[in-house]
Amino acid sequence: MPKLDRYLFREFTQSFLATLIILLMVSVGGVMADILGKVADGKVPARLLLSQLGLQFLGYLPYILPLALMLGLLLAFSRLYRDSEMAVLTGTGVGPRRLLRPLLMVVVPVVVAVGLCSLWLGPWAKRTAENMLDQANRSLVVSGLEAGKFTVLSNGTVVYVSGISADGTTLDRVFMHRQKDDRLDVVTAQHGQMFFEGQKKRYLRLTDGFRVEGPAGEGLDYRLMRYASNESALPDRTDTLDQNDPEVLSTPALLADERPGANAQLHARLTPPLLALAFALLTLPLSRSSPRQARYGRVMLGFLGYLVGVSLMFNGTQMLADGKLPGLVGLWWLTLPLLAAAVWFYLRDGKLGRPRARA
Repeated sequence: MPKLDRYLFREFTQSFLATLIILLMVSVGGVMADILGKVADGKVPARLLLSQLGLQFLGYLPYILPLALMLGLLLAFSRLYRDSEMAVLTGTGVGPRRLLRPLLMVVVPVVVAVGLCSLWLGPWAKRTAENMLDQANRSLVVSGLEAGKFTVLSNGTVVYVSGISADGTTLDRVFMHRQKDDRLDVVTAQHGQMFFEGQKKRYLRLTDGFRVEGPAGEGLDYRLMRYASNESALPDRTDTLDQNDPEVLSTPALLADERPGANAQLHARLTPPLLALAFALLTLPLSRSSPRQARYGRVMLGFLGYLVGVSLMFNGTQMLADGKLPGLVGLWWLTLPLLAAAVWFYLRDGKLGRPRARA
């Protein structure tokens, strides 16, 4: 490999990795805050926190990697222009065509990674996360209950069970303690079973037990009752997608699906790698500047352009799903003109226009 290619490849890679690390830290914080909110509401079991974090984070990689690539390349080219290295390279006859080889050495692996995440890894992570949540919604074991231990649910109820069935839906010898305002409620039962009402409501049916209700402080206002069946509400289950939803289907399954939503999801998975390639080629003409010109103005311009492109992708996907755009058009109206413009601007970078003829 020529020395120039090694130098530029190292500069591009270092800038890309530094930008990627920063974006990953910010993204992990946002995803973590969202999942922690669901855990606090009792919609996601605490045991699934790390697994859900990793699986949901994989779904964001097709949008994080192109942005990190574009910003990293913009910062690298801007530094070369600021230190007058690009002027020296241009003076020695190194133009955009010569810079294409070290640039593609960084861009092509990232575009391939974006394609793999968008077409295969992201849908697999979505299906796995949905299956784990659906299993957690139907199992008290995954929700946090363990035989022989006191467990505090998200609504403050303390539960103790002496035995749990293998599928996690049936309990033996249950003890529950909860407090609402200034009243205590203690419930015991020989058996318990979880059942559903609708899509989100979950209840625990206790059978053959006693219930004692009384004041939390001083007082003798106690009530004792024996019951044959007593139902208690559990935290609502989190929303999960259907198995035939286009978001959880594999890419080969989307190719054979004729629904507008499946076609929209297919184009939504094909677009991120093409956007990554287009914005990577636009970094060289966007970063062109004089040594005294502001360094980060073009970076902000590129970032805004990426936001516009992603917003058009999301809006176009929704229009395809709603049938407002023809299925054959897809999102090609966005990716193909953007790729053509990126190639044209890259090849025309640094070339002077033809002087106008004067009379």
